[in-house]
Amino acid sequence: MSRKRSAKEADLEREPVEKPKGKSKSIKEEASEEPPKKKQKIEKTKAVSKGKGKDKDSKSKKKASGKRDADKKDKKDETVVKQVPKTLDNMREFDETFVKADDAEVLADEGADAFAAYYNGKAPKLVVTTSRKPSKKLSEFSHSMAAIFMNSRYVPRRNYTITEIIESCKKDETITDLIIASESKKEFHSLTLVHLPNGPTAFFRLSSVAPLFKMKQGGQTDHNPELIVNNFNTRLGHTVARMIGGLFPHAPEFEGRRVVTIHNQRDYIFFRQHRYIFESDKEVNVQELGPRFTLKLRWIQRGLFDPDHGEYYWKHKQELDTSRRRFHL
Repeated sequence: MSRKRSAKEADLEREPVEKPKGKSKSIKEEASEEPPKKKQKIEKTKAVSKGKGKDKDSKSKKKASGKRDADKKDKKDETVVKQVPKTLDNMREFDETFVKADDAEVLADEGADAFAAYYNGKAPKLVVTTSRKPSKKLSEFSHSMAAIFMNSRYVPRRNYTITEIIESCKKDETITDLIIASESKKEFHSLTLVHLPNGPTAFFRLSSVAPLFKMKQGGQTDHNPELIVNNFNTRLGHTVARMIGGLFPHAPEFEGRRVVTIHNQRDYIFFRQHRYIFESDKEVNVQELGPRFTLKLRWIQRGLFDPDHGEYYWKHKQELDTSRRRFHL
């Protein structure tokens, strides 16, 4: 039996089916349309190519700006003078006794002074002693001082005065110098250097002592050392430098690889002894042998030791310390 259709069903059958809005695509257009993944790849390649072009432009701009900066630096270097830091050494006060190394008058005086023979080949011979009742460290320091000089020996002081020791040394004409190391309250105090037979005599304050037994030593040889003496610029400084330099023979034996440095800086005299160590053909190291100490000149006499009636060539006084930029050596 056939069922009767309702009114609603009949109405729905009569209503026309709505078509989607927009233009209808043909079969060719649908075939030529690219998938979304390919579109993304194409857009990426276009963006990368644009970016590369920008990078090239930025690199060329950087090169141009770099050239401009280099030109500016060159111009600045031509116009601006490099500033030198101010120190006590390069700001020292003018000294009338300041002399050059090749000064004719100074060279003539040095050729006839008491140390000329030792700079022309004569070998010095030294005696090293101490103050009365020396401590163990002063005695060891004096022994190490005697070891520095090739032709020297240590003599105990006992109860002899300095004048008696000088007269005893003068009896041996081969002795050229006497060194006396002193201490105060068991601390290093001074070093007196007497040149025989007629002087001069110099008195130094002794400080910053590091003896051989406190240093890493590699064994000192008996070869004559190479001597380096520098930065003694006044007439007084030349005298002191020649007096200390005359303690060493001026015939260096380079096989021993020893070098002794006597360096003056702001009137402090630094003593150092080193040995060269050749690691290879291009590499050289330095080993410190010791002893190490610092000297400060207090006075110098023209003759032998005589603090009461001796003629002073120079003596430090408090009135001389008028400025931190004034130096005497």
